Amino acid sequence: MRKYFHIDLNDRSIETQTLSGEALARAGRHFIAKTLLENDVATVDPLSPDNPLIFSAGPFAGSNFSNGNRLSVGCKSPLTGGIKEANTGGTFGFALGQLELSGLTLYGASDEWVVIRITKEHEITFESAEPYMGLGNFEASRLLHEKYGDKISLALCGPVGEYLGLTSGIAFTDPEQRPVRLAARGGVGAVMGAKKVKAIVVDRHKMPPFTDRKKLMGSIKQYGKLLREQPVIENFGKLGTAMVGDYTNTIGGMPVRNFSSGQIQDPKDGPLQVGGQFIAELNAGRGGETTHACMPGCMIKCSNVYVDEQGEEICSPLEYETIGLMGTNCGLTHPDQIARVNHIANDLGVDSIEVGAMIGVLMEAGVGDFGDEGFIKDVLTEMHKGSEKGRLYAQGTERVGKHFGVKRIPVIKKQALSAYDPRVIEVTGVTMMLTAQGADHTAGNMHSIVCDDKTTEEVTELSMGAQKNSAAADSLGLCVFGRSVTEANSELIVEAINAAYGCELDPSFVLETGLETLKMEHEFNLQAGFVTEDDQLPDFFYNEALAPSHKTARHSAQAVNEVRSAHF
Repeated sequence: MRKYFHIDLNDRSIETQTLSGEALARAGRHFIAKTLLENDVATVDPLSPDNPLIFSAGPFAGSNFSNGNRLSVGCKSPLTGGIKEANTGGTFGFALGQLELSGLTLYGASDEWVVIRITKEHEITFESAEPYMGLGNFEASRLLHEKYGDKISLALCGPVGEYLGLTSGIAFTDPEQRPVRLAARGGVGAVMGAKKVKAIVVDRHKMPPFTDRKKLMGSIKQYGKLLREQPVIENFGKLGTAMVGDYTNTIGGMPVRNFSSGQIQDPKDGPLQVGGQFIAELNAGRGGETTHACMPGCMIKCSNVYVDEQGEEICSPLEYETIGLMGTNCGLTHPDQIARVNHIANDLGVDSIEVGAMIGVLMEAGVGDFGDEGFIKDVLTEMHKGSEKGRLYAQGTERVGKHFGVKRIPVIKKQALSAYDPRVIEVTGVTMMLTAQGADHTAGNMHSIVCDDKTTEEVTELSMGAQKNSAAADSLGLCVFGRSVTEANSELIVEAINAAYGCELDPSFVLETGLETLKMEHEFNLQAGFVTEDDQLPDFFYNEALAPSHKTARHSAQAVNEVRSAHF
């Protein structure tokens, strides 16, 4: 059994719910969709007190199950107006599990800015956040650790979230106490800011009890063995997520200068300077960490700690999505440049995908020049200050693009596309069209599938399969990077859940959970007013051929929805 806290910020009352068995297994993204539907949230103002903010950990939280300590954060998105589940690593989900907590939901809004403290004895207190207001996440984190000690995990609303900037995420501390693991997308940080919660401080304790611990440990060991046997997992550990850039640049599907090109560097000119191979060798030569676990127990270790020429840390992590959106999409060509702006974005607690796409639109509008690192820093400085310009920038790609009259605005459902151009990387492109989450690759990424000879129906079927599996992983607190093992071993996953909580679930539980999640998310967005046309790519993807492949988008919202309807 585990507890779940319902915290009413209006009067600071707390209701404790006890969950057991299958209720603990249906966590994360599934729990968020179910909760938001049951509470009729689809039509509320997302920045009003009526929008609950949900923190849900998976069934393996608190254990050493590799990549099993992910956390889901959910609400109605103020950026898209639809449902939002923002997924993150770090230690927060792990800490909740150690305290035998499944999660917590924040209702209402506080009258004053607060820090919520949850101790290992399950005592919950509300303390003044005044000392931390306006600070960047690194300084706020330092002061919170100074006050509460080292054996804690933090959730932080950054300075952009304080003034309800829609690019703001919620930052969580990594195993070394850096506040750099973000539930980044959809403006969840603005919802935390609207509730006037600056931080949540949770004690870390010890591995929680499980029904059949010995059997669970056997499943954990077997899962780890299978991970070690996967070549793709080995490569992630060696090269990190940046290795995806080597591939997307080669095939011409990388976002470059506001999605106007698919390559930042000719592959004939040697290793991509912002790719995994180059970055790993450069970083290793400087004494950086080329492999790093974003959460306790993870064996994949696809993160890194990137350092400068003197061996001093610039940022952690430097990963593909930031490389693609804050880097090549803005015309930056060297990892040092991207690492420097990445660090600032982490300090602000903003979504580097959304901010990178937004800055690309500013450059397209002529407000800044592509490749100008100084301009990017100036934009981030204005966002930190909360100046008039900064508050505009903090509203995200769609709103900034329309403000400046830009024609090429790379968004779906008002959320910026991830670092995969849908003209070339078609399955992921269809996923970004169909998912209720807005343009989010993590909803079902299959970037390496060549689709030249595939019909819209075939591409969409591949996307739907990936979406079901990703929704299942997000509902079980599992990192999607373990998908080569997770998706082929549903029986092992379910055996582990059964051992952990005394359930009698069938292996079909995994995919059923994924499909149920997708259906509920779709229903939420229908209630929120979304229609088929909201799934369409922006016109320029259909009208502008992408160099060097000269491909244009070929899948319409109507066509992909017809295929999806057979699943729903």
